[in-house]
Amino acid sequence: SAGDFRNGITIEMEGTVFQIVEFQHVKPGKGAAFVRTKLRNIINGGIVEKTFRPTEKFP
Repeated sequence: SAGDFRNGITIEMEGTVFQIVEFQHVKPGKGAAFVRTKLRNIINGGIVEKTFRPTEKFP
């Protein structure tokens, strides 16, 4: 799940493999917590920033 993210692990999303370069678990005073990540595409090296809920699952 997104709550278990650590730097350096790889995840598959939308048929593409990404490596987590940076992640930040954010708990705002109002609203639900979320995980802000910076992901590197393993195929072409591109960087993508994406936000997840901590409960989202990855195979």
